[in-house]
Amino acid sequence: MRAANTPGAGRTGHVVVIGGGIAGLAAAHRLLDGGARVTVLEASERLGGKLRSGEIEGVPVDLGAESMLARRPEAVELARAVGLGDRLQPPATATASLWTRGGLRPMPKGHVMGVPGDLEPLAASGVISEEGLARIARDRELPPTPVGEDVALGGYLAERLGREVVDRLVEPLLGGVYAGDVYRTSMRASVPTLFEVARSGRPLTEGVRELAERSARRQDGPVFMGIDGGIGRLPLAVADAVRAAGGEIRTGAPVRELRRTADGWTLAVDGADGTDGPPVVTADAVVLAVPAPAAARLLAAGAPAASAELATVDYASMALVTMAFRRADAASLAEGSGFLVPPVDGRTIKAATFSSRKWGWLRDAGPELFVLRTSIGRFDDEADLKRDDADLVRMSLADLGEAVGLAAKPVASRVDRWDGGLPQYPVGHLDRVARIRAEVAKVPGLGVCGALYDGVGIPACVGSARKAADELLDSMAATLEPGAGAGERE
Repeated sequence: MRAANTPGAGRTGHVVVIGGGIAGLAAAHRLLDGGARVTVLEASERLGGKLRSGEIEGVPVDLGAESMLARRPEAVELARAVGLGDRLQPPATATASLWTRGGLRPMPKGHVMGVPGDLEPLAASGVISEEGLARIARDRELPPTPVGEDVALGGYLAERLGREVVDRLVEPLLGGVYAGDVYRTSMRASVPTLFEVARSGRPLTEGVRELAERSARRQDGPVFMGIDGGIGRLPLAVADAVRAAGGEIRTGAPVRELRRTADGWTLAVDGADGTDGPPVVTADAVVLAVPAPAAARLLAAGAPAASAELATVDYASMALVTMAFRRADAASLAEGSGFLVPPVDGRTIKAATFSSRKWGWLRDAGPELFVLRTSIGRFDDEADLKRDDADLVRMSLADLGEAVGLAAKPVASRVDRWDGGLPQYPVGHLDRVARIRAEVAKVPGLGVCGALYDGVGIPACVGSARKAADELLDSMAATLEPGAGAGERE
């Protein structure tokens, strides 16, 4: 951890962070901690990016991501650093099901992202047919399957274990993370531990069983963590901490042009009227914490090779349908935190979360209501997203009625659409990221971070922000005298 910052000291110059999502705000927090003066420019009127809190019938809910991986420490550490430590809560229940083969079936244990290591619980779940189980068992007899530098996760697993386990287990689990197509997703980028097993040439099920057993031995706390009041509180708390440390945050401030100068950077900011901030900002360094299309546009002149790579990144869109029911009307819902739906079953919804059962804080906030949400859409399967909100609610209710017998109408509902919300990680993604970072490194005073680099989860975004901030602090410390640098805005 770097030495604490003295607010406003600017010991290593002025850094502008473009983007006010969790990655951009985490980068600003880290930069201030390292002594930089920081300005955050967010194009929209709202901070938080894909982390967003709201309400339904007066009950606070998450309208984007609702939990973060606790086994990876960056996000939990950030939450504690900005005063949310006493609000961190694990799920009240984490028992999920699969809606497949005409019914709800228990999620089998002993797997890694749906890849089984133990066939006994898988057989007991009824998720995989007898033929599918026999096909998985053949893994031990097959010769090693070459994976090279990377391989599509779905194709590799289908070759080793058969398509059934891919379509009914891996696809719904990984699809919930990336909203993507597992047959195009990079194994090396999405499940690196599994990639190492594949490279070893060992039987896949044997390696997965060891991974699952090792993970079980390390379990000294919850796998996931939420925040009382919603994960959407996290970026707002980080923003408050940034302001308290002397950082400036401007919303409604899209950056139109980014230009490298002899002394640093000049940024042309649209929408500035002289009251909210000047139309031109100068800085010693810049962090781009924005999605690939925006980053590609801003780097087209100064880092054209990086811009070209960024322009190749695909994104998936999705919608979240949040509904509040009278608690008595939802009393018959199945136990657990909800269920996932394999795309092969042809349903509209991809998952349902029983939020009032999963999160104790939400249950207590609305004791008379039961809140649940469904998700719709994934990469190359977005036709339903063209429907209006009422249709998405109606289709969600139809699926819920068939899956869990829910016949009641909600007392309130809302639909939140995340267009281009999740970057896709195809085969070769990590090599693409390496090329982007190599080109960015050629430009003094430039850093990048966010979901498209090292993982779409909140800890991965915070980790990429820390990496970008630390590298810029080190480079500026080597080139600037204390208190020197551009730092002044015109």
